[in-house]
Amino acid sequence: MKLVVLGLSLSSSWGNGHATTYRALLRAFAGRGHDVLFLERDVPWYANHRDLPNPDFCRFALYRDLAALGEWSDEIAAADAVMVGSYVPDGVAVGRFVQDTARGVRAFYDIDTPVTLARLERGDREYLAPELIPGYDLYLSFTGGPTLRTLERRWGSPAARALYCSVDMDAYRPSEVEKRWDLSYLGTYSPDRQPTLERLLLEPARRASHLRFVVAGPQYPADIDWPANVERMDHVPPSEHPAFYAASRFTLNVTRADMVRAGFSPSVRLFEAAACATPIISDVWPGLDQLFEPDSEILLADTAEDVLAALTEWPETRRRAVADRALERVRRSHSARRRAEELESHLLDAMTAASPPGRELAVAQA
Repeated sequence: MKLVVLGLSLSSSWGNGHATTYRALLRAFAGRGHDVLFLERDVPWYANHRDLPNPDFCRFALYRDLAALGEWSDEIAAADAVMVGSYVPDGVAVGRFVQDTARGVRAFYDIDTPVTLARLERGDREYLAPELIPGYDLYLSFTGGPTLRTLERRWGSPAARALYCSVDMDAYRPSEVEKRWDLSYLGTYSPDRQPTLERLLLEPARRASHLRFVVAGPQYPADIDWPANVERMDHVPPSEHPAFYAASRFTLNVTRADMVRAGFSPSVRLFEAAACATPIISDVWPGLDQLFEPDSEILLADTAEDVLAALTEWPETRRRAVADRALERVRRSHSARRRAEELESHLLDAMTAASPPGRELAVAQA
């Protein structure tokens, strides 16, 4: 199968979660024998922070603007499937170009589905317009559950399917290192996540000065009052994520408000931490119990007291048992290899679906 992907970024993980998602998924997809071309808009904020400029699992190219994207028309037209991602610069124009040019399956991969739908409701067309949704044969969503029905019934998607994030099990694995922190958090600053971070990490840090905490990620405002026992790290590149998690007794998962409301919206950090056998404390939202079993594979927390109970009262045997069960769940259900199988299946289903009159699908036997 020949797949062309137009995504926010593959080359830079700075300030976005898209790059790690694409890297894990497309490496595994290529590993199944498929040919992948990734096209990325050349923008200065990623140009200055490229940590994977030459991926070895796919062809990769930068384009400077919409006019330059036209140079790839033949590749897009000949592909068995073309996938446009969320938050692609000039995404509406890119989507129109793909829908006009591609002869194979045209898919939209939404790594930000609840945010996207909230934007559409208020008329925001930054990277997706309502009239484009029916023109995508397949809407692949980071959010599952009831949102998939909404995409089909409210917005006219012919086929909305969950394609959650995943983890590269070859890159993320357990390791025995000295524990530097009792609780860690890895994530870019977001105003709607900050109240939960305050409740589930900063407040426990204030109450337990003998414990060690860390918050890693860019763009946090300078006026945040960090407790003395909370270490700050501006950026941890993906290559250092496993060591970061391994050095944490527990790690915290905090979900954006739109994702909490929609439910069924796991963060890649959940799967990465579990793959490193680091037990996870998470905020609570619908659908999480279908990804990990509460109290057995993950700890759910509403209050600072919930967090402190785990940090100060759990015996080491329980901590390790939860981590080991989460690791097995990820191996079984949330690895990049598993997601690549799901992507392949969704694309093949779309290829064999009835095509609109007058449109020829460039379907190749996978």
